[in-house]
Amino acid sequence: MHNAIAIREDLFWVGGNDRRLALFENVFPIPRGVSYNAYLMLDEKTVLFDTVDKSVSGVFFESLAHVLQGRKLDYLIVNHMEPDHAATMDELVLRYPEVTIVTNAKALTMIGQFFTFDAKARCKVVAEGDTLSTGRHTLTFLMAPMVHWPEAMVTYDVTTKTLYSADAFGTFGALSGNLFADALDFEGEWLADARRYYTNIVGKYGTQVQALLKKASTVEIDMICPLHGPVWRSNIAWFLEKYQKWSTYTPEEEAVMIAYASVYGNTENAANILAAKLAERGVKKIAMYDVSVTHPSVIVAEAFRCSHLVFASTTYNAGIFCNMETALLDLAAHNLQNRTVAILENGSWAATSGKLMTEILSKLKNITFLGDKLTIRSSLKEDQLAALDALADALAQSMGVREAAAAPAPAQVENAALFKLSYGLFVLTARDGAKDNGCIINTAAQVTSTPLRISIAVNKANYTHDMIAKTGAFNLSVLSESTPFRVFQQFGFQSGRNVEKLAGDEPRMENGIAYLGEHANAVLSGRVVSAVDCGTHTIFIADVTEAHVLSSEPSATYAYYFEHIKPKPQPAEGQKKKGFVCKICGYVYEGETLPADFVCPLCKHGAEDFEPLQ
Repeated sequence: MHNAIAIREDLFWVGGNDRRLALFENVFPIPRGVSYNAYLMLDEKTVLFDTVDKSVSGVFFESLAHVLQGRKLDYLIVNHMEPDHAATMDELVLRYPEVTIVTNAKALTMIGQFFTFDAKARCKVVAEGDTLSTGRHTLTFLMAPMVHWPEAMVTYDVTTKTLYSADAFGTFGALSGNLFADALDFEGEWLADARRYYTNIVGKYGTQVQALLKKASTVEIDMICPLHGPVWRSNIAWFLEKYQKWSTYTPEEEAVMIAYASVYGNTENAANILAAKLAERGVKKIAMYDVSVTHPSVIVAEAFRCSHLVFASTTYNAGIFCNMETALLDLAAHNLQNRTVAILENGSWAATSGKLMTEILSKLKNITFLGDKLTIRSSLKEDQLAALDALADALAQSMGVREAAAAPAPAQVENAALFKLSYGLFVLTARDGAKDNGCIINTAAQVTSTPLRISIAVNKANYTHDMIAKTGAFNLSVLSESTPFRVFQQFGFQSGRNVEKLAGDEPRMENGIAYLGEHANAVLSGRVVSAVDCGTHTIFIADVTEAHVLSSEPSATYAYYFEHIKPKPQPAEGQKKKGFVCKICGYVYEGETLPADFVCPLCKHGAEDFEPLQ
């Protein structure tokens, strides 16, 4: 029986799920199974994006026939030739003999290695940047060698801004009805599998993944359809940031992984004591693994996640305990870099494991060893606790952690003190489809110079916030001191959900988003790489993709706005009104008392930012 799932009106998932497979690629445990994704697009020409593993071929062919409804299959696009995506290609050709296979030259060679049918006779070979029109849709092809086979490529649908990403952006885990990542608790239930999938399958090829990410950054992506795991249609920038960190071997978290190998429990005991001492010093994120019961793929994934690694091993046959050696060699094979490492060894007569572990890890790039290795003779003794304390101190200090202090007594918070902070004033603009919008923000700052990144804080109530969360792109116009109050009224005191804030004839940056050509002294384009939920606001961190100085006029600060731009409240004529005025935007609330939970309808500030009318 078919099990096709509609993604949109003309696109269907026709893959399958395997919950019986124990080891992916006969190596990696997959207790939650795995999905094999294939996608069928119905246009003037019908297009199948990849096939599936033979284990799910039955439901695949039934779903394919169900969606086609008797139509012929015009194109099969082969993004990746690995058998879990291509094993059913020969049967597909038998069932649909008129199909044209669209792939690159390297993949065509591999088709001949796996199958006996005449692939050249029915193949259309494409190269980087080539296009294929299927009617309403235009497809283009981007080569992605070694992500994670040399023939890999991705297909981009220019019409719908959909990226068919092959093995990139995939994850272990079978799908359970919900196809989209935003319908799942992805961070809570799927991220660990996504990390383990990437680090073990693709992790060695960070440079090649970086090349693909750079290509992907040149196009607007509204949807990602990978060959494993859920489809991405929102929060794409968040997942791309994970790939950015993994592919640059940047620690995902400031955390400690302690991996130990112990025969009779003495090395394990030392590792446990070290973990307790780290906790005493305020280190909160500590993960411990016994390498004898933990699959190496988990150790690899956690090493990619954590900034600090501790390896503790007994000496075994004058070498490293066998399971620890396997884990370390696996880390080396996956090109781990940029980590802080501590070594603990044990030996009853010849403690050599520490030296040998150091030799393996020293071959990796940018590995910082914390002090000398700590040696235990059979079991930890009282006189060695000081050395263990010193190691815990070094780890905590390296992480910037200090011992937790007693909580300070509650202190008065005078909101007016926040007004003394030196804020700037900016018009933040975004575009979703044909819709332009913008709003006023006062919080933007440079985060790093390499890569060049800025952060902006945006109120979740703003329509512009939702547009940026969806598209991952924005422009930031830095307002100058000559900015008239009407600009603040235009962008700050009304909602883009109800009015058109931009006329449509404004200048635009390369990202297609409008900016203020007048009253701004600079403009920057940002591409979101991560987002932090901060309650009422979201902090977007973005790569600067374009920036220009527009004038030499000084920037308008928050203080300058209140002193020189915002009109002062005018005294009422005749009978004096009773009420309260917003110190931020000047909105007047008339009445004897101001409700404690009142929120300004213009600038969204609370009652604490109102003062009585004078």
